[in-house]
Amino acid sequence: MADGITDDGSVEGVRRAVAADVPAVRALTDAAYHHYIARIGVTPRAMEADHAANVAAGRVFVTGEPVVGLVVVEAFGDHLFLDSLAVHPDAQGQGVGRRLLAFVDAHARALGRNEVRLYTNAMMWENRRIYPKYGYEVVERRADGPYDRVHYRKRLDSDRPA
Repeated sequence: MADGITDDGSVEGVRRAVAADVPAVRALTDAAYHHYIARIGVTPRAMEADHAANVAAGRVFVTGEPVVGLVVVEAFGDHLFLDSLAVHPDAQGQGVGRRLLAFVDAHARALGRNEVRLYTNAMMWENRRIYPKYGYEVVERRADGPYDRVHYRKRLDSDRPA
C-alpha cells in the first residue's frame, strides 16, 4: 500500500463527509484559508461555499478524527474538478495533503475520468509550488472578477495509481 492507496484503489482514512461533518468542514475550511484574505484582498471562494449543500451532494471527502483535511470535488464529463483542498494548519507537513491528492486521483479513476483539473489563486504561491510536484501542469492564468487564477490539469495514466 503506497501513500495509503489500497489494492482496490481506495485511499485509507478518507471517507465521504456526512451531514454531521458540516460544522467541521466549515471550521477546517476557514482555518485553512483565512490567512489568505489579507494576501489576496478578497475572501477565498472556498470559505464562501455552501458546505451543507456540497456535503449533501456527495462532493466532500474528509480525513482524520477529528477532521484535519478535506477535498471538495465535482465530476464532469471528461474530468474530475478539484474545487478545494484544505488541511488544518496544525496538521500541515504530516502527509495529509499528499493522501488527499492520492484520493483525488483514485476517485477520478474510479469514476472513469483520466484527468483532474483545479485552479488556485495566483497569490497562493504555496499551492503553485506544490501542485507541479504531484504531476499538475499549468494550463492558463486567467482573471475572473476579483480572482486571478492559475488553472492546472493532471492527466492520469489509467494503468497505474498516481
